[in-house]
Amino acid sequence: MISKNQLKLLRALGQKKQRKAHGLFLVEGEKNVLELVDTSLVVKQVFATDDFLQKHASELSQYDCIEASLEELTKASSLVSNNAAVAIVEIPNVQAPSAEGMIIALDGVSDPGNLGTIIRIADWYGIKHIVASSDCADPYNPKTIRATMGSFGRVQVTLLDLPRYLNEASIPVYGAFLEGESVHSTDFSEQGILLMGSESHGVRPEAEQYVTDKITIPSFGGAESLNVAMATGIIMDNYRRQHS
Repeated sequence: MISKNQLKLLRALGQKKQRKAHGLFLVEGEKNVLELVDTSLVVKQVFATDDFLQKHASELSQYDCIEASLEELTKASSLVSNNAAVAIVEIPNVQAPSAEGMIIALDGVSDPGNLGTIIRIADWYGIKHIVASSDCADPYNPKTIRATMGSFGRVQVTLLDLPRYLNEASIPVYGAFLEGESVHSTDFSEQGILLMGSESHGVRPEAEQYVTDKITIPSFGGAESLNVAMATGIIMDNYRRQHS
């Protein structure tokens, strides 16, 4: 059973201010909760139905598990379905990455769904680090976590002063623009930074000044632009064709 205080905390962690104050975030849904098992993330508590706890008893034995009804979990979770489990997890202390393969940098990507999908794409292509401007979506927003489809535990996201980080980088910075060298002919360095801007503003001047290579995805139709997550996937695929 979920106590009143526990329910209050679970609901509070839906807000960025409360996540920051408590140093905790929510992981919702059966699949995402099970993904925690193979990560180094510190799990404080798992709330789940009796069926879920019994079915996954061996995987969850290392955690403090509390049985709850589906009705209670529905009240505590923002999920409409697959809400048989919710976990409270410590926000990890992540450091800005140094040169290590390709790093994805995001400038002003404010939609949590897009950020979550980019985290999932990074995981697919073996990218371990994402750096993002301080005004990007919160990587621990429940919507972001859900959109990662479990990849949140394998890809680190650091919010920072992006122009300063790019200025101090000693590796190529590939900036995605509507005009630039085609990704099909770009000679990607093994170590570099892929800088992606928001769909509404693109890469802003403060970050653009540190771009060493402007690249673009050639268009063959009439669409005005690509979703930032989709564009990130296309560019990463071209990078991986050269460095697999």
